[in-house]
Amino acid sequence: MDVLLLSRLQFAVATYFHFLFVPLTLGLSLLLAVMETMYVRTGNHEYKAMAKFWGKLFLINFVIGIVTGITLEFQFGTNWSRYSRYVGDVFGPLLAIEATVAFFLESTFVAVWAFGWEKLSRRMHAVSIWLVAIAANTSAVWILIANSWMQSPVGFVMKNGKPVLDNLVTVITQKYAALTIMHTLGSAYILTGFFVMGISAYHILRRRDLSFFLKSFRLALVFALIFSIFEIVEGHLHGVNLASKQPAKLASMESHWSTESHAPIYLFLIPDPDNERNKVEIGPVPGALSIMAYHRPNTVVKGLKDIPKSERPPVIATFIAFRLMVTLGGFFFLLTIIGWFRRHTLESSPLFLKTIIYAMPLPYIACALGWTVTEVGRQPWIVYGLMKTADAASPISTIQVSVSLVAFTIIYTFLGITAFYLIAKYARRGPESSLNTEKGGAGNA
Repeated sequence: MDVLLLSRLQFAVATYFHFLFVPLTLGLSLLLAVMETMYVRTGNHEYKAMAKFWGKLFLINFVIGIVTGITLEFQFGTNWSRYSRYVGDVFGPLLAIEATVAFFLESTFVAVWAFGWEKLSRRMHAVSIWLVAIAANTSAVWILIANSWMQSPVGFVMKNGKPVLDNLVTVITQKYAALTIMHTLGSAYILTGFFVMGISAYHILRRRDLSFFLKSFRLALVFALIFSIFEIVEGHLHGVNLASKQPAKLASMESHWSTESHAPIYLFLIPDPDNERNKVEIGPVPGALSIMAYHRPNTVVKGLKDIPKSERPPVIATFIAFRLMVTLGGFFFLLTIIGWFRRHTLESSPLFLKTIIYAMPLPYIACALGWTVTEVGRQPWIVYGLMKTADAASPISTIQVSVSLVAFTIIYTFLGITAFYLIAKYARRGPESSLNTEKGGAGNA
């Protein structure tokens, strides 16, 4: 393997691992803020216990997410120095704003919240977790704006052969960024909903702290249901935008080879990139791809044959990742709809509760598949239409990247095992035993 492939592998390992923790931080911080606000408004100590219990899992997840995020950014300098020199005038300010505006605010107030129980007033303590939630999500927004610029570069002028920032407002407000932000945050909130529902289902099945976990389950269910519906609608808008911004990615997602009107979507197909066709095509839905991309069945959709081979993304990886992601999205919608109708009879729905427990890893897989579509589908470009990935790697030796790849993999494996062991340990333990004495007979589910 050469430096380019090793660097791509290392960035993929770091990104996939980092994103095991990011979505839960984004969503759980919001749920904690809601729980603590309900405690302030009602005085019900059960909501305080919920904030403390889920907050402990949040803190474990938060710490590992921070550690892995820092090493991820280092790679722009170590493995992708040519890329960093080329786009530094645009990419640099966006990451700098993220760090100075959001990251420091988030890091400061997470400590205030964690150590401020019984030291701050109820209202000020609730304000601190709201600031954490706002800062965490704002941090994600700036990073996604930077990533969106790589997917759809705007707001720049070329000077001395490099893009230079010309209009920050255009970069921030472009449609691609808005859609990416909504899609990514929506997926994070679904993941969080399933995380809380899964752990709550585990305890409900064992009849432990029923009132506590029924409240948690129902709150998370509403969260997951809203964003499961939202994600389907937003995902469609994302596909429409891709048709004009990245037609090669859209064609790869559907393994669409010929430029044609009334372009179909096949319910099942097997791509054959070597022969520029599909080996198997079953269940065509005439005009569905044209409608999905342009809202009109007679609109022409560009096929991969009209895109130079050197500018096509890996079709099979993009196609499979997209199909699996969409399937999982539909599954989440179905489960949350079922949950909504069973929300008052959860204790007598053991099969549904067990399904929710086993479904907990699926949103994580869906997030990874989504990033696979985003990043693999953009290839061979690292900055779409401006710079190819092959031109972006650092002039370093294969042994240097090999050593760091192995080291990162070992460290991430250790961190991952530790983090999930601790999360599982405290999740199984349940809320503090002091809940009953503390709440003094507070409200029921």
